[in-house]
Amino acid sequence: MDDLGFSYQRHKNGKVFLLYHGRVVRTLDGIKAAQFVAQLEEAGETEAQLHMAKLTGNFKRGNERQSAKRGGR
Repeated sequence: MDDLGFSYQRHKNGKVFLLYHGRVVRTLDGIKAAQFVAQLEEAGETEAQLHMAKLTGNFKRGNERQSAKRGGR
């Protein structure tokens, strides 16, 4: 469970892009970006993956298929 498919890229302008399997799913800037980088420096790989999943909205809950059957509600 160490690798959930999340990664991140830091840019010169201070922005941090959170990626899920290589695709940008969230952008952080300013204080949030700085806090994110500081937290990841102290976290292990599993903790980092879970933290990125939480920041991206935790969209892998397992109910996507049920929601699609109900018309997207």
